Amino acid sequence: MRTLFQPRAIVIATLTALSLCAGGGAHAALFEDDEARRAILDLRQRIDAQRLASERDAEAQRQELAQLRRSLLDLQTQIESLRQEIARSTGQNEQLMKDTAELQRRQRDIAQGMDERLRKMEPSKVSVDGREFIADPNESRDFEAALGTFRKGDFPGAQAAFNDFIKRYPQSGFRPTALFWLGNAQYANRDYRGAITNFRALLQAAPDHPRAPEAVLSIANCQIELKDTAGARKTLDELVKSYPQSEAAGAAKERLARLR
Repeated sequence: MRTLFQPRAIVIATLTALSLCAGGGAHAALFEDDEARRAILDLRQRIDAQRLASERDAEAQRQELAQLRRSLLDLQTQIESLRQEIARSTGQNEQLMKDTAELQRRQRDIAQGMDERLRKMEPSKVSVDGREFIADPNESRDFEAALGTFRKGDFPGAQAAFNDFIKRYPQSGFRPTALFWLGNAQYANRDYRGAITNFRALLQAAPDHPRAPEAVLSIANCQIELKDTAGARKTLDELVKSYPQSEAAGAAKERLARLR
């Protein structure tokens, strides 16, 4: 910023110089009146020029300050706009993260549901009458349904259900047990010959089956119902010889004693 001479100081300095010159003698004046006026006019011009320069500098500073204020306002506006944009982006990112998490959860649920359905469709190990084997889920379901019908005392329904099961699953690991319960349903329905046929089918397919001794005893019971006493005695003798340690063999001995 320019250094300005104070107008009052300039006047004092000029008057001081004039007084010094006048002190050299009243008769030796250095300046005429015209020269004095010119000096004063020149001084005024210099003062006006300096004042105008000072005003111009002040105006330039005001304009510079005004421009700086506008720049600061523009910067503040940009900062606020950027802050709002960041806030919007943050909100969008949070929503995106929530949506992504929800999609991942649904994907896990779908995958888990598919795994469960696949497991239900896949063959699995089952144990019936002390024997383990692999069975299809539908196969296990149909067998349990037929057995449930028998346990409810619906013997005609059980006979039909086990007949259907054996036809649908001829190679099933359930087959020997299904033949046993089919024979029992037929016995309850007084279809003794049909029962004998299915008990013998069980013995032929699995003579070492845990239900085999009971199947032999059931054949003898059917023969007794058919008044085939000789056949019943023969069947009971075979039971005692083939399965001597079974509970059915003990029952067979008691019945043989009564038949004789």
